[in-house]
Amino acid sequence: MKFIFLAGGFAGFLSTGFASYWVGHQPDRILFDGAVGCLVGALLFRWFWTVLVRGIRETILQRHAAATATAKSK
Repeated sequence: MKFIFLAGGFAGFLSTGFASYWVGHQPDRILFDGAVGCLVGALLFRWFWTVLVRGIRETILQRHAAATATAKSK
């Protein structure tokens, strides 16, 4: 999970920093925007990761239940 959090922060920092630079902001504003983007990106990636892991876990549990039911019926 730490990797996802760091990757999200890095992606958020780069995307908002670049967007702020492209708009023509001053360097202090670019870094501030990048910092806010880093926080938001990290939190969004963390949320998405938990949704993804929950979906994978539910899929595995359903497949296991189906395999158990099939084995019992034989």
